[in-house]
Amino acid sequence: MIRVALCQTPCALGDKEENLSRMRRMISKQDADLYVFPELFLTGYMIRDEVFRLAEDLNGPSVDAVARMSSEVGASILFGMAAWDDEMPGALRNSAVMVSPDGRVQRYDKVNLANFGPFEEGLYYTPSDSPALMDVDGTKIGVVICYDLSFPELSKWYALQGAEAIVCLSASPITSLQTFEGLIPARAMENTAYCIYVNQAGTQLNQVFFGGAEAADPKGVRLTKAAYFREDMKVIDLDREMLLSARRGRPTLRDSFRSPIRICGGHPAKNPTHLNDRKR
Repeated sequence: MIRVALCQTPCALGDKEENLSRMRRMISKQDADLYVFPELFLTGYMIRDEVFRLAEDLNGPSVDAVARMSSEVGASILFGMAAWDDEMPGALRNSAVMVSPDGRVQRYDKVNLANFGPFEEGLYYTPSDSPALMDVDGTKIGVVICYDLSFPELSKWYALQGAEAIVCLSASPITSLQTFEGLIPARAMENTAYCIYVNQAGTQLNQVFFGGAEAADPKGVRLTKAAYFREDMKVIDLDREMLLSARRGRPTLRDSFRSPIRICGGHPAKNPTHLNDRKR
């Protein structure tokens, strides 16, 4: 399968050029097939109404810069950004964008916006109404963003479409630490898929993000854990034989089709790609 780098580095709030520089520095540390950065990494999370000034579309200069990095290192890069919708004028999305060396740009827009407690995403972003299965060198990846991980039907949909890993880009403060450290192995185990979590780290305005990037294998066993609150990077290899062994031993996907409760329609779609991608 593929090698994945969990890239945890604090953001410079509102400074896209600096964050792209930090991305480049992190990528230079380790070889990988896929580098994963947190939710809204390009600008930082706590930008509030500055998002309308800082957001770009997928043909903008920041995605161009990431595309050049991807081409240089021969690997895909997945990161969070505020992106204008391609087809709905004025709609702003909390997006996960994957840029690949062949020029493809794949995109997932957050379905479940956090709009409670300290979170104000509903003030700025428009929620998506569909998932987007991504592909890295033939490995199918189901991407979710932060609060999305609390909705098991979304991860289950990806698994039923053939996702071998659920990748969560997050901006979770310290108050959510126990929640996410419980969700990660649960999503892995119930879908017999790898679950990869990369979180913001450090302080932005009045929020302290705990970092703690981690990955669980398809049996729910933790594979790696990054430091809390500070920069760190961890690299894991996704092993297809281990994934197949887990699915034989605990056939949750097979038995999802037997369940009287049909999640997201139950059976895989006839056209299961749902790849929101383009060539640059």
